[in-house]
Amino acid sequence: MPALRLPRPLSALLALFVRFRPGRTPGRGRQGGQSSGWSVALLLCLAPLTGWCGETVDICYNWSCANEAPVSFTDPVLAGVALLLRDATSAADERERIALAVGRLYAEAARQSPIGADRPGNGADAESDGRMDCIDHSTSTTRLLRMMEARGWLRWHKVLEPARRAPFLVNQHYAALLEETDGPPPAALAPAPPRRAPAVPDYIPAMLALCDCQAVLADLPAPPPPPVQPERHPGGRYVVDSWFVLPGAAPLVLPLANWLKGEGPDVD
Repeated sequence: MPALRLPRPLSALLALFVRFRPGRTPGRGRQGGQSSGWSVALLLCLAPLTGWCGETVDICYNWSCANEAPVSFTDPVLAGVALLLRDATSAADERERIALAVGRLYAEAARQSPIGADRPGNGADAESDGRMDCIDHSTSTTRLLRMMEARGWLRWHKVLEPARRAPFLVNQHYAALLEETDGPPPAALAPAPPRRAPAVPDYIPAMLALCDCQAVLADLPAPPPPPVQPERHPGGRYVVDSWFVLPGAAPLVLPLANWLKGEGPDVD
């Protein structure tokens, strides 16, 4: 089993605490055999502050994944993404929320790695350390989507291998790819039943029939409309293309067929 590697700030604090822990005089031997217990306690207390309990994803940059930077997403960041996706009400709604979630994660990655220098396309940042081409974006975005999928946050989609389009032999482009699934059963998503209108006594219609009481009839509550079921397209495929936007912005989400035809912003 590989040795546990702690973040440098946590390792330094842990070493200092073990050296100067209560009940020990610096420069003397161990007293009371409490080092291990105190070390574990400190580790548990400081883990949320260092992000050790979150998750780390490698982000590609400098074109064709020439370099990779480990980016740590803390529990509060991940909790925000989970809440965002949890409230999705349909596959289309989930795709919009996936785009927002990917943008949030890239914003965090830009704070921890050189990709803050990345610009849409390839031309505006061709000489910058941290630049990302479509291979970097499609690989990194797929990794972020797989993290969401592994945590059970995607209910209407599964993550596929990146998609490729090549309108010209030397003009290839890649993007992350999702496939819509059957999703949760409609009963699991049904909203709370609307409050029923108060019942009208049987004698009221008979009384109204004997007079011209259109104003009274207009005041009677109308029956609630039937619930509208969202459209479903199981098997439909959609690209999530972050190459077109700045780090932190919501990526482009398009049906695969549209993307293959070249749809998307005009960037170099």
